[in-house]
Amino acid sequence: MNKVCITGRWTSDPQIRHSDDNTIARGTIAIDRRGEGADFPSVVAFGKTAEHIEKYHHKGTKAEITGHIQTGKYTSKDGVTVFTTDIVIDEIGFGESKNANHNSEVAKETATASEADDFVVVEDEEGLPFV
Repeated sequence: MNKVCITGRWTSDPQIRHSDDNTIARGTIAIDRRGEGADFPSVVAFGKTAEHIEKYHHKGTKAEITGHIQTGKYTSKDGVTVFTTDIVIDEIGFGESKNANHNSEVAKETATASEADDFVVVEDEEGLPFV
């Protein structure tokens, strides 16, 4: 079985190429390893999926991706064989709402107000197993 499910953020605006009959989107997704660094796989999408990415995704957008791994190779201008590994996107969705930044600011204000009630404020949820 060749299936990949990842959630991460675009590291830059996706690169979009248009040909006569197809649209191709390429980019890199940053996937957090819960405090142990991050992975940065290359992703590629075609057709309607690429058009969706062009319209709605940009640097920093959190994406939920389902796809498959595809390997390939090509010969560079220097005559060197280069091997590639990409995640081909079959389905993509948003990992957070458009108003997520606004909601996180409201949550911070609420947490600050609750400090007076002797509540423990958790600022960094990364280490929690249920997040």
